Amino acid sequence: MARRDEIVVATKTFFPWRNSPNTGFLSRKAIFQSIDDSLMRLGMDYVDLFQIHRFDYSTPVEETMEALHDVVKAGKARYIGASSMEAWRFAKMQHTAERNGWTRFITMQPQYNLLYREEEREMLPLCEDQGVGVIPWSPMARGRLTRDWSVTSRRTQNDAFALKMYENAALLDKPVIDVVASIAEKHAVPRAHVAIAWLLSKSVITAPIIGATKPEHLSTAISALDFSLSDAEITELEVRYLPHPVDGIIPPLPDTPPSLTPPSAIQNY
Repeated sequence: MARRDEIVVATKTFFPWRNSPNTGFLSRKAIFQSIDDSLMRLGMDYVDLFQIHRFDYSTPVEETMEALHDVVKAGKARYIGASSMEAWRFAKMQHTAERNGWTRFITMQPQYNLLYREEEREMLPLCEDQGVGVIPWSPMARGRLTRDWSVTSRRTQNDAFALKMYENAALLDKPVIDVVASIAEKHAVPRAHVAIAWLLSKSVITAPIIGATKPEHLSTAISALDFSLSDAEITELEVRYLPHPVDGIIPPLPDTPPSLTPPSAIQNY
């Protein structure tokens, strides 16, 4: 059993977590309710990293950033982080905090993997310039990078989120997946090793967020730390990438208060 000071505990807030107009999104009330509920569920006095899951179009940035700052000052969180949004909005939130002497974000959690590299245009350069750690979600494209497209499972058939994000780009992505398979076969390693090693070859990446539904998924991910790619292999993986539509960011819903936002509009982000 690890000691508390040996681990980093992170949690997030944004999506409504019960049927109440006062939960969800990034108002001051919602933020404090969320962190208090998280600490109660975790049985902890504080978390190390408190992250906002998405950008809230209906709450002033000043209200959100001051509330997050007060969460830190109250000792409920050590640091704050953000997740998928446009780079200019992230810069605006950081500037708002800096201008007012409030706590700034230290991490950004974008969608970033071999099949979705749109964050290389603006968000990753911004984070590198500002010293913000990047902890990408979906590093293995929800399993798309770890198996042949012809292999089916319950998840491939029922994971609506994965189908939305990757199925429409299957023809664009197959050449990249084929290279992943080839490199993995050459080194006799799982394909997950190739996907993770590619991410870790980027200096801006702090640590990918690894999801696991089986114990072996976690052990495979950890063992990937001992595997690295050559420069030629990295180039071979990257040259086959084609631009994708921006995904993983909730679009604004004009004139819709947060409490009235239909669940169908946010459930797939």
